[in-house]
Amino acid sequence: MLKLFIGNKAYSSWSLRGWLAVKQSGLPFEEVVAPLYDDAWDARRQEPDFAPSNGKVPILWDGDVPVWESTAIIDHLADKVGLDRFWPTDFAARAFARSISAEMHAGYVDLRRHCTMNLRHVYPPEPLPPEVQANVQRITSLWDQARTRFGAGGDYLFGAFGAADIMFSAVVTRFHTYSIPLPALAAAYCEAVRAHPFMVEWLEGASREAWIIDKFERAVQ
Repeated sequence: MLKLFIGNKAYSSWSLRGWLAVKQSGLPFEEVVAPLYDDAWDARRQEPDFAPSNGKVPILWDGDVPVWESTAIIDHLADKVGLDRFWPTDFAARAFARSISAEMHAGYVDLRRHCTMNLRHVYPPEPLPPEVQANVQRITSLWDQARTRFGAGGDYLFGAFGAADIMFSAVVTRFHTYSIPLPALAAAYCEAVRAHPFMVEWLEGASREAWIIDKFERAVQ
């Protein structure tokens, strides 16, 4: 049995990605939510369940084998259930999917910093700093390329839901939370991701959480 440790569903973007990866695998798993930044957090993250990842979530235990970092979790699960569950079968599409997923994992720091993940609110739109707007334009350009070149036959970046959609899932939530204007193709894609059964399940779980982390909250105008 797999065991996945995640943070608060309302706030933890990387937990969302790891959780979606396990759901996409189709394998049974146990989910353990570890509240982030509560009074016990510093001690909890030193416990054996979290030590291999240096206290970061998500961390997946496959028996006695720990796997952390969302891209590593995706790769590990793909080894178990097959590459095609996560990545396009077409060679060029798979290369593009891997490239944009890696860019997501390493990039868009300004968007992440300015628009932290928060599923508790939908804020009114406001002007974005130029560097954040540049992130948005880059992301929507990549989405447009993926959808127009490889997305026939489905509503997601490469047709069927897969690893690239998992990696961009928290960006979708940020665009919604902060009411960021999007081109029509990107807006339709975001609607499809938010309507996916896995995302609906996550959003419902987040809505039931009672925890509030002040550092991730913004005053509602």
